[in-house]
Amino acid sequence: MNNKELLEKFYNSFSDGNAQGMIECYHKDITFRDPAFGKLRGSKAKNMWEMLLSKKDSKAIITYKILEIGKEDAKVSWTAHYKYGPKKRNVINKVIANFEFRDGKIINHTDKFDLWSWSKQALGASGYLLGWSSYMRDQIQKKTGSLLNSYIEKKSLAASVH
Repeated sequence: MNNKELLEKFYNSFSDGNAQGMIECYHKDITFRDPAFGKLRGSKAKNMWEMLLSKKDSKAIITYKILEIGKEDAKVSWTAHYKYGPKKRNVINKVIANFEFRDGKIINHTDKFDLWSWSKQALGASGYLLGWSSYMRDQIQKKTGSLLNSYIEKKSLAASVH
């Protein structure tokens, strides 16, 4: 599979809600970064996609366009349309993703988006007032980190029961 096919598999799996298909595109030593989760490595990055796509009540619409592609790296523009949180706020998140490849897999994945724009949509008034600040970014990363750790713990407990 070439890098273009790898990215197509990644984003088509994302669009289909198929976390396993996305994870198959990642190198075992993947490093993922974005404004909401910060930096995640290896299984934490893979578990993040499982957690996000396991939320049955929120079906996202994902569109993407490969902007640049080479032997070692690529750039993709993608957009997610989804409902967020208990108030089911409409969110349209426009993202630029940068990728690096190794051994036919994605080794580095960095998503960049305007956290203030996202927080205004997702969090309402508090996002509008504080979403631009490093304080809000830190609080969002703390919350997403906690949710991810809880997800991994529950998954681990479920696996140990079986």
